[in-house]
Amino acid sequence: MAIDTPRPEYMQVADAIRTAIEAGEWEPGTLIPPEPELAARYGTTRATVNRALSILRAEGLVRPRQGRGTTVRPLPVLRRDAAGRQRRATREEGQARGAFEGELRQLGYTSRSDVNVAEVPAPEDVAELLGLAEGTIVLARRREMYAGAEPVQMATSYLPLDIVAGSAITGTDPGPGGTYSRLAELGHAPAAFAERVQIRRPTDAEARFLQMDLDQRVIAIRRTATTAAGRVVEVNEIALPAHQWELVYEWPAE
Repeated sequence: MAIDTPRPEYMQVADAIRTAIEAGEWEPGTLIPPEPELAARYGTTRATVNRALSILRAEGLVRPRQGRGTTVRPLPVLRRDAAGRQRRATREEGQARGAFEGELRQLGYTSRSDVNVAEVPAPEDVAELLGLAEGTIVLARRREMYAGAEPVQMATSYLPLDIVAGSAITGTDPGPGGTYSRLAELGHAPAAFAERVQIRRPTDAEARFLQMDLDQRVIAIRRTATTAAGRVVEVNEIALPAHQWELVYEWPAE
């Protein structure tokens, strides 16, 4: 019979600080007390508090602020509704430029996307999904995306040039509804989406932009958009901090 052992003290302190944050004692984006004050509050050592905070940093609940101590995560966990965000009403709500802006508005946040558009050789796996030869030139739309002032997502969409060349999709602002509304106008409306989800370490570029530690994790989503005729018209590689997002998938029963 296994014998229960007490939880290590640093984990108990992490639990206590987490509970205080979740109860609203320290608001999002604000400083929590310094380590000596926390050590006195919980009747422990500064080293134990430091180890407890390292757990909460790995969870993304707190982050170090250069020269200022430790702050609570600026945003609460964001809800990503995989199906609802792709509805036209969401993508075009209030002249939104696509699903990301539409879903952030529904969550009560302003959004910003810094967009870079270029023609690039298709990576091997992307080319295969698009039904193209490896190295075929495709359009790549790379986006760094914010909720308010907080970086929360990176995404790169790959689209075949024989469809999108000369359209608004090749610009940084594709117009209301974003890429999918423009594809519909071009006669290639997505009729089905598929997402493959993985959890992995962030790349160096992702860690820099998303302000993550390398021991944290991103949710990596590969979404494909397919027309009613069966052609894949977009491959989208998406990276989100795992601690920042809740993924929701809903579908009707058979």
